[in-house]
Amino acid sequence: MEMKEIAWQDFEAVELRAGTIIEVLDFPEARKPAYKVIVDFGPDIGTRKSSARIKDLYAEEELLGRQVIAVVNFPPKQIGPMRSECLITGFYRQDGSVVLAVPEREVVNGSKLG
Repeated sequence: MEMKEIAWQDFEAVELRAGTIIEVLDFPEARKPAYKVIVDFGPDIGTRKSSARIKDLYAEEELLGRQVIAVVNFPPKQIGPMRSECLITGFYRQDGSVVLAVPEREVVNGSKLG
């Protein structure tokens, strides 16, 4: 796989922030199994909704209170009946399931990855 090289300024433009999952709902309208997730990014950013295809490895109850890393400066994206306001990050496994990218230790909600 060939990787495209980017400038440092390109990386600096991406707002990768830590947030805590405060609500998880089933999303039956999604084309692929997914949850509707609400993440708290602290007082400066607030809460954001996301569609997350992580049902293969995560149950709703184990996601509540978990910190995740998400891109918070993409424009909202319409996914079925909901507007996704952030992109929760993760790694694809060979079977197509997604492993969440998470802070190794707890950090303040809204902290920027850098």
